[in-house]
Amino acid sequence: MKKVERINIIMRYINNRAQFTISEIMREFNISRSTAIRDIREIEAMGMPLVAEVGRDGGYFVMNNSVLPNVHFTNNEIKALFIAFMATRNQQLPYLKSRQSLAEKILGLISENQQETLVLLNQILLFEGTNPNNPDLLELSDLPHPMVEKLFQTLLLDSYLWITIKEKKVIKSYPIYLLHLYREKSVWLIEGFDLNEEQNKIFPVDNLTDVKPYPTKKRVSRKKILEKLSKQEEVINLVLELGPKAIAQFKKYHPLKVSISYTNPYQTSAILKTFININNLEELTEMTNWLLFLGGDIKVREVPEEVLEDLQERLFLYCP
Repeated sequence: MKKVERINIIMRYINNRAQFTISEIMREFNISRSTAIRDIREIEAMGMPLVAEVGRDGGYFVMNNSVLPNVHFTNNEIKALFIAFMATRNQQLPYLKSRQSLAEKILGLISENQQETLVLLNQILLFEGTNPNNPDLLELSDLPHPMVEKLFQTLLLDSYLWITIKEKKVIKSYPIYLLHLYREKSVWLIEGFDLNEEQNKIFPVDNLTDVKPYPTKKRVSRKKILEKLSKQEEVINLVLELGPKAIAQFKKYHPLKVSISYTNPYQTSAILKTFININNLEELTEMTNWLLFLGGDIKVREVPEEVLEDLQERLFLYCP
């Protein structure tokens, strides 16, 4: 890391802390004591108001009303930001209107040479779902579910939610503690802890009709929720060894909660461990389809009998 870049990062680091020590700077940025002291002196010389405290627990603290210097981006950082905006097209993400204005502001801040580079990248790079005839066109498929943005706005204020879901023409309400909001197979899903039934559940956002904060007086603490979840953790019942071809298929698509551990430094072999709920027919079918998708470059260490039987039936149908 170059000195100028390191000093800029250190300035942002210490500005977000009430107090810091030379030792903390040394550990955080992997630099020597003398280098840390020189950097702190340069930062003081640039006008950041630091006050030193003497004593065993002494250190530095930043005086109130301190102001960080302007942030400067390198050419590669500008490209990374712009490409990130381009890659989000047709991803059904919230705040899409702001994405375009941000891209325009970035273009307005940089030099003409940098602008020409970004315009060229915009013409050359096509991401999945982009209209090749008009890359800037916002497709109708790019618009998220109308409840997604409201859900984002609510959960950023509070993780305890009261959600209303339409299930087979029946309206149901659930008090939940939101654990994750994620997108899988082009569908937004809510993973939440049902505060009434005290178990983990998945809700499709497409079925969501309303969301609002859950009353404070009826809440269970986050600590107790995590304790209950830890006690409900499923026992692993599927263990696979993956070869390079299966790993390549895994990278193309895998269920969100399924991960692999590489077993060699070249990442050509891996172990997959997960839980399949054999009592959930939909999940059982989906996992069987996915195992067939991985292909033949796998070795089975452990698998539920129900999954094995389903696989054998499918293979018999494909290869009579």
